[in-house]
Order: sequence, then C-alpha cells, then structure tokens
Amino acid sequence: MIGALMSVAPDDPDTQARLKAFNEGLESHGLIDGRTVRVEYRWAAGDLSKIERFADELIALKPDVILANGTPIVTVLKRKTTTIPIVCALVIDPVGLGLVASLARPGGNITGFTFVNAELIGKWSQLLSEVAPSTKQTAMLFNPIINPQYFDFLREIQTARPDLPNVTPLTAQTVETLHSVITKLGHTDGASLIMGPDAFLLVHVKEIAAMAMEYRLPSVSVYPQFAVEGGLMSYGPDVPDIFRRSADYIDRILKGTNPAELPVQQPDKFQFAINLKTAKALGLTVPPTLIALADEVIE
Repeated sequence: MIGALMSVAPDDPDTQARLKAFNEGLESHGLIDGRTVRVEYRWAAGDLSKIERFADELIALKPDVILANGTPIVTVLKRKTTTIPIVCALVIDPVGLGLVASLARPGGNITGFTFVNAELIGKWSQLLSEVAPSTKQTAMLFNPIINPQYFDFLREIQTARPDLPNVTPLTAQTVETLHSVITKLGHTDGASLIMGPDAFLLVHVKEIAAMAMEYRLPSVSVYPQFAVEGGLMSYGPDVPDIFRRSADYIDRILKGTNPAELPVQQPDKFQFAINLKTAKALGLTVPPTLIALADEVIE
C-alpha cells in the first residue's frame, strides 16, 4: 500500500495535474491504483492543523511507502516514523532543515525531490524587473508558519544579487491578513508581488491574482495556475514531472531499494507562462525575448 499525504486540495487544477502525472508514473511500472496497488490519500488543503491527524492515520495503516507533498508534511512525518520510507515531493531545503543528511546520500528513511531555493527567488525578481522596469520594491508573499526558511532565502538572494530590486517578506497566515497585506502593498509606489510556493496561498491563488490586478501589481508565482487566473507570470519547476519521478522512486522502494541510498534530486525542468492580457491591462510591454522563451502565452 502507498500512503499519500498532500498539502493541497483535491479539486484544485494544479492538484489534478499532479495526480495525473503521479498515476501515469505508477502505471508505467504496473502499479494501478485499485488493481495492483492501493493508494490511500489524505488532503491537508493548506491547513496545518490537519497534518498531524492525517499523518497518524496513514502511519496506522502501515503503508509500504508514503508520498509526502510539501515541507511541513515531511517535517511531521520525520518526527513520527523512522521506519516507513518517505518520498518527498516539493520539499524545500531538506538538508538545512535536518530532514536528510545530504542530497547525495540522505541517510535515513526520507528521499525525494526539492522545489524552491534562493536562486529561483532571484529569477522571479529578475523577470519582474524585465517586464516592469519601474519596479522599486518586490515583496514575496508567504505563510511564515509553513515556510519560515524563506526569510533565510531572501537574505541569501540580497547578498548574491545586489543588482536586483530589494525583495522583502510579505507574510500572511489567514485570509484576512492576506487581503490586508496585499492592499497595503498595492498602495506602495513601484511595488511588485511574488506569490511564494505555499500550500495556504495555492488554495487562494484566484483571489491573489485578482487582487494583484485590482492594485495594478506586476506579479509572478511558481504556480502555472496563477497566470491562468490573471496573474502576470508564472515560472517554476515542472511540478507534474516531479510527481511522475516520485512514482519512479516509489516503485524502486517497493522493489527493495533503500531510500537512504536514493539521492534527493533537484528540479531540472521548468515552466514559464506569461499572461499578455494582464500585461496590457497593466500598461506593460513584455520583451519579445521573454515571449519567445515562454512555454505558454495567454492572450
């Protein structure tokens, strides 16, 4: 049996792409849910309070391996089991958080695939500078309870890329706070918005895209759905590819491979989308070179 603890909601478009790729990956190894294998899902839907309970439920089922989607979920599972193999999908800074000994040799019951680092934050800032050259300040929106490591990433990128506009934290833990901080940013001259990778924010991606448009904020997110919903751009790792590769790791573990010997891998495929309709509404001209690089152009 495979356990799967997901940080997202089951009906999100982004989730459906993840599940499709994951199931395709399993089926390529003859692992068909409901026929040759059983997959037990639990959905946290951006709610930290559900993770502890769902982790206990899955562990009690004694699965052969657990797919752990997101850093908070991996952190909880590490505390609760050292014996059940865990394949993490979209974990952030696993070495820094002490989840694995190293990327090359994890050394315990956890392995899998990372998601975001300081370099990617720098890329988002660079994209905003190219599309909106009047940008004076970029704010990165995230939930500090779910992703406190972003504070370190922001300091790291400021040191590494002093040529880019200053990227400051913009934190929100509730819907009310989310609306309040974006409204305040919207009244800041020359501001732009990065929607950080965060399960809480993904649940509210449509609202965030709409508010960015309302306050005329040039914006970018790691999630493709953000650009579809009216955000200016999305750029980030190919998430379905990560879930497809996670299925490969699960197959190897089910066949006897020790997770301690499977290296934690970093993304090697990225997706870039631009919403030209939004750019036009904001009075921005997207450089032709960026349009040529985009995997998806929304008009």
